[in-house]
Amino acid sequence: MSSTLKKAIIPVAGLGTRLLPISKSIPKEMVPVVDRPLIQHVVEEAIAAGLNEIILVTRGGKSAVEDHFDSHYEIETELERKGKTALLEALRAIAPPQLKVTSVRQDRALGLGHAIYCAAHLVNADEPFAVILPDVLVKTQPGVTDSNNDLKWMVETYQATQAAQIMVEQVPLERVNQYGIVDCCGSEPEAGQSLALKGMVEKPAPEEAPSQLSVIGRYILPGEVMQLLAETQPGAGGEIQLTDAIAALIAKGSAVEAYRMSGRTFDCGYIQGWLQANTVLGREAGLID
Repeated sequence: MSSTLKKAIIPVAGLGTRLLPISKSIPKEMVPVVDRPLIQHVVEEAIAAGLNEIILVTRGGKSAVEDHFDSHYEIETELERKGKTALLEALRAIAPPQLKVTSVRQDRALGLGHAIYCAAHLVNADEPFAVILPDVLVKTQPGVTDSNNDLKWMVETYQATQAAQIMVEQVPLERVNQYGIVDCCGSEPEAGQSLALKGMVEKPAPEEAPSQLSVIGRYILPGEVMQLLAETQPGAGGEIQLTDAIAALIAKGSAVEAYRMSGRTFDCGYIQGWLQANTVLGREAGLID
C-alpha cells in the first residue's frame, strides 16, 4: 500500500501569453475570478479534496503567487482593530492551518513533464501525488457543495484502487482536434466513474479520435512517475511531456484510469474563458445581476 495522498503539484511558471496584456506584469495565477485570484480557487479545490501539501513550481517574477499564501500581520491587525471581522476571517481563510505551501523553481521552460520533475526531490518513490493545472477551474454543479468536488472523488478512487487517475470531460466531436483525447478501448465511463485507460492521442482528427473525452489538467499519479520523467526524452515541441511518462507507465503494466468529471470546467487561460468564469460564477455568487 502506498503512502496517503496529501501532496499536489501546481505548475505556475508559465508566461500566460494567452491572457496578455492582463498578464504582462501580473502572474496569470493572480488574475481575479470573481472575488479571489485564480490560484486561490485551485488551492481551495485541493484542500477540499484532502490535499493540504501544495508544491508550487514557479519562476522569477511570480513571487506574488507565493506571497498570497503568507500571513499579513499589518492588514490583519488593522482589520481586527476596526472590527471588520468578516474581512479578517476571509483573509485568514486563504491559508488555513492545515495548508503547507512549498515552492521550487523551474529554471527553464522545458514542458509540463519537466515542471513536474522539478519537484521530484519532494516526493518519495512510493508516494502518490496530484497534479493540478491552474489555468482550468473545475467547479461543482450549482447546488453541489465544494466538499464534493471531482478531485475529491478522484483521490478517493485512487486510494481505493491504487490506479492512477486522469480527469476527463466530454467535448464535441468537431473539437477533439484541440485536445489530448483518451482511449478507453471503445468505452466511456459514466460521470463520476473511472475506466481503464489504454492510451492518449494528442489532437486527433475527428475521424481518428478514440473517444470524445479530453484531458483537463487534473491527475493523480504514483511516485514512480518521477523516475519515468527522469528517463523521458524531449517530445512534441522539444519539451518533456507528462503524457509520454504516463504512456510509459501504461506500457510497464501499471493501472491507469480515466475519471470522467461530473462538474464544470472554465478555461481561464484565455480572455474569453476568463470572462465566462467571472460572469457565470459571479452570478451564482449573487454579485452580478
